[in-house]
This record gives sequence, C-alpha cells and structure tokens, in this order.
Amino acid sequence: MSDRKRTPGIVWLGVLAAIVVLTAGGCAKKTPALSLLVWEGYADPSYVRAFEESHHCKISASYMGSSDELVAKLRGGSASNYDVISPSSDVATMIAAAGLAAPLDLSKLPAYPRLSERLRTMPLVRVNGNVYGVPFTWGPNPLLYDTTYFAKPPDSWAVLWDPKLKGKISAWDELSTMYMAAQVLGYDKPDPNHIYNLSDGELDNVRKKLIELKPNIRKFWSTGGELTNLFENHEIVAAMGWPLTTNQLRAAGFPIGETIPKENTTGWIDHLMITTASEHKDLATEFLEYMIEAKTQKMVTDVTGYDPANSHAAEFMTDEQRKTLHLDNVDEYMTRIYFWQNVPRRDKYNEIWNEIKAAQ
Repeated sequence: MSDRKRTPGIVWLGVLAAIVVLTAGGCAKKTPALSLLVWEGYADPSYVRAFEESHHCKISASYMGSSDELVAKLRGGSASNYDVISPSSDVATMIAAAGLAAPLDLSKLPAYPRLSERLRTMPLVRVNGNVYGVPFTWGPNPLLYDTTYFAKPPDSWAVLWDPKLKGKISAWDELSTMYMAAQVLGYDKPDPNHIYNLSDGELDNVRKKLIELKPNIRKFWSTGGELTNLFENHEIVAAMGWPLTTNQLRAAGFPIGETIPKENTTGWIDHLMITTASEHKDLATEFLEYMIEAKTQKMVTDVTGYDPANSHAAEFMTDEQRKTLHLDNVDEYMTRIYFWQNVPRRDKYNEIWNEIKAAQ
C-alpha cells in the first residue's frame, strides 16, 4: 500500500502503536535495578527473589574471586557499574577511607542494632565518625579434605606439604594462602595479627615455604565453584577453602570433611557497602536492611554455611544447625579464627604472591 492511499484511521492506528511502544520502553527503562559485586552465594535467588518482587526491581550480580579483584575493579573505573559490594575485613577499611563507599544512614537500617555487638563495634568500617558498611556474614577458611583419603581429620596445615600429596591439593589464589604459610612458620605467635604485617625477612621465608608447596599443588582455585569441581572430579584431596564449598559438596553427596587445624585459621567478616557512585542509594539501603534481617540471614546461611551477623537468625534454625554453626559457643569459636585485618603493605604482599605463583 502506498503512503498516498493510507486512510486516516490506519495512520492514527500506526501513531497509537508507536506511542504504546515508546511508553512501554520508557517504563522498562525506569524499572529499578541494583548491580552487585559480591562473593559467591550472596545473591542466591532463594532469598534475593523476594526482594525483587516486593520492590519491583531487578538484581544482577557479578562475583569476585578475591579482595584484590574487588579493589582493582573499584579503582579501575568500574565503580559506577555497581551499587552494592561485599568487601571482607582485609580491605573494608581501605575502601571506606578511599571514598569508594558511601556513609550509611543507620536510622534507615532498623535491623542494624540487632547485629552482633562484637562485629558492629569493630573499627573496620568506621571512618571519621561515619559507618560505611554493615556486618553481613563471617566465618573461617577451614582445611577441607576428602574423608575417603584421610582416615582421620588432618590436625595441622603442615599436612599440605606431605610429599605423598604431590599434585593432590589446591591452593587459593589469594593472599590468605600466605597467611596460612605464616602460621605454619609460627609468625602468628604471640600476636595473631602480626601475619598481616610481616617484615621483609618474614615475607621472604613465606615465599620460600610456599614455593616448597608447589609440587603438591594441582591447581590454584579462584572461585568456590572451581574448588568444588576439583574435589568432585577427584583431582584433589585437600585444600584451604570455604564453608560454602563444604555445603555444596555435602549437598552433592561428596565425602567432604572440614576442620580447623591446631594452628587455628584465618577468617573474614564480610560487610555490605553501597558504592559512592551508586545512582540507587535509597534502593540499595533498603536492600542492605533486607539482607541483615534475621529471616534473610537464616536463608543466606542455608546457602553458604557461613555464620550470620544477626544472631537472631538462630531463632529460625534447628538445634543441629545452631550447633553446626557454633552459635551455641560463638565466643569460643571466634578464638580459633584470626579475622582478616587491613594489610598496611598489601602491595608488597601481592608482589611476593606473584613471585610464588611464577616460580617453577
């Protein structure tokens, strides 16, 4: 049909159709969206979907494999791509002090006072009188092992250096592996926090110790899913890992064991923060509130196996769950965990770590 032969009615129908399309497109663009850069397990549909439905928004998540990856993305110009981040206790202070996160209005977070007082009062996310993050979860970096290979739980990190385990272990591609080696060398005595501020000589000894470990390393892992696959494929029999990996393997029926060796272990307190560049700070604040409420915290624990920052989550758990998470003896359990601290010479640590990975 030529333009000249179109009737006015048909023309108006076309105009109306165009208006409908444009209007629909405008609504779609206005749909609130939150972008997350978080650790694995922190955006699981089992609990995120309820927030999306109640707030008529969409949540998209990217996952990080290390604290340094998070910092690199925030400093590399990608900060505006994310609204909510979940830094661990080793970089949370630096992120707050560097102005990469926005201060929080605690009056808009009614669940905040119900979070663990011990976690809330730590200075990790407090800068110049402002609070920049809410404690979300915490836990250890335990020794994971295949129970069909080990007749009894290994009682020391030193077992990873056993020549019988050549090519049978995995190491985390993260500075925590250096902290673990420092513990084996005794640098956590008498002050556990010393492993986060080692001297050049001590770092050199850590470098040598981990180079000695390399023949036993099948592969460095960078994500929890990758470590899970290494166990499931029977490529490894031991590694320092996450409770998330333990949860995943147990759900799959894999014979995984988890223990904290006699040297104790490092651990983390993950916080939720809102980036300074976020254009959805009000929605992000509501998301933080939802994520630290007791019922949500229980659901997060179901997925991750991590301890909740909101101890009232225990009210929704069975006695067995509370025992598994050590919520019946939290203070004693925490003494076994050297929580990550700010690393003053992080660049030096990363330099040594890169040398370790490059060594033949």
